[in-house]
Amino acid sequence: MDHLLNDQHKLVQKTLRDFTANEVKPLAKAIDEGERFPRETVSKMAEMNLFGLPFDTAYGGAGGDTVSYAIAVLELSKACATTGVILSAHVSLCAAPIATWGNDAQKEAYLPGLLSGASLGAFGLTEPNAGTDAGAQKTVATEHDDHFVLNGNKIFITNAGEADLYIISALTNPDARHRGISLFIVEADTPGFSVGKKEMKLGIRGSSTRELILDNVTVPKANLLGKRDKGFAMIMEILSGGRIGIAAQAVGITEGAIEEALRYTSERKQFGKPIISFQNTQFMLAEMETKKEAAKQLLFKAARYKDQGRPYAKEAAMAKLYAGNTTTEVTQQAVQLFGGYGYTREYDVERMMRDAKITEIYEGTNEAQKMVIANMMMKEGAA
Repeated sequence: MDHLLNDQHKLVQKTLRDFTANEVKPLAKAIDEGERFPRETVSKMAEMNLFGLPFDTAYGGAGGDTVSYAIAVLELSKACATTGVILSAHVSLCAAPIATWGNDAQKEAYLPGLLSGASLGAFGLTEPNAGTDAGAQKTVATEHDDHFVLNGNKIFITNAGEADLYIISALTNPDARHRGISLFIVEADTPGFSVGKKEMKLGIRGSSTRELILDNVTVPKANLLGKRDKGFAMIMEILSGGRIGIAAQAVGITEGAIEEALRYTSERKQFGKPIISFQNTQFMLAEMETKKEAAKQLLFKAARYKDQGRPYAKEAAMAKLYAGNTTTEVTQQAVQLFGGYGYTREYDVERMMRDAKITEIYEGTNEAQKMVIANMMMKEGAA
């Protein structure tokens, strides 16, 4: 797949591989075991302009594209899936919506901080009774003269508690359900806005995943993102972009697990020979590599479609679905190749197996991806 990358993409890839080897991989185990947000790594990522990577230079972006962004998330996630998802959530779920739908004043106010990494972003969508069904959310924005008042709570929010800026979905027309959703830009220090409990998770344990509480949060009308009551369509597009990031995370975890498995099976000996010399091991590795390459093809196809301005919702859903399935399977196989050692925390494949599962859940479950793909197929067939 690397031979399909242009010179700019190859430079991003090399830069990220060097950065990951020197700055990310050495901390990955401690971040996982301590369930610690990697603030020092985030600061170094900001210095490299990774948070502005796929944005133009007008507000401080790096002038890259979606493929470059996918490469960055992939390479970070090979060593530390926590670090990969911090970048993915910030770029796809907060900075990109403002860059896409923000007016000039909103862009001038918020994009320089987001793209430089001075501000970290997050997206508040999921609620206790509103996961896949976004229209079932209960957070309400009540309109007043020059502002809205937001009340409700969100759960499972990536970067929550660490983020400085949030995109929050709320009902501005509750009776209309999904046709009455609007999006708001909310600063973390707004009175009434707070974070609740920190989730204790199976994987990506250094990622800050927390509840958001909105208790009479006053948001000026100037912070309405896009048009009132048109938030649902925006959410669907935000999630499609986010699925590229999560597919990249999944491919990265897969690549990392394969690299670890290759190294271990080349060194580990049984019956006087490296276990990679046994046909059964070779067959497992061959299947792992083939599925990884297929997932990567789907990932970069979706990224290229987005860069070309083509519809990409189906491609992003397919990439995330297949990449998520693949990383769950491949990391389990990697643990199997390590035998008993794979089940210990001495080796990274144990952490990778735990990190992998979430890629089948967030940014839409596997089942939701199948719904998106099938719906797009039916639309294409009717066209």
